[in-house]
Amino acid sequence: MSKICEICGKQPSAGRSISHSHRVSNRMFYPNVQKITIKDDKGRVRKARVCTSCMKAGKVERA
Repeated sequence: MSKICEICGKQPSAGRSISHSHRVSNRMFYPNVQKITIKDDKGRVRKARVCTSCMKAGKVERA
């Protein structure tokens, strides 16, 4: 469960790669999840896996 954002719950999704000759193969789209130090709701400092879109949106406070 390491590729899931603890804030928004964003997780890997499945899709397809299509080449120029239109050969189709399955692939995964992974969110850009980083392990950072944050302050949680109770004011404690801990490490969490957070996607970069949550960091950019200011949904977490870094410690």
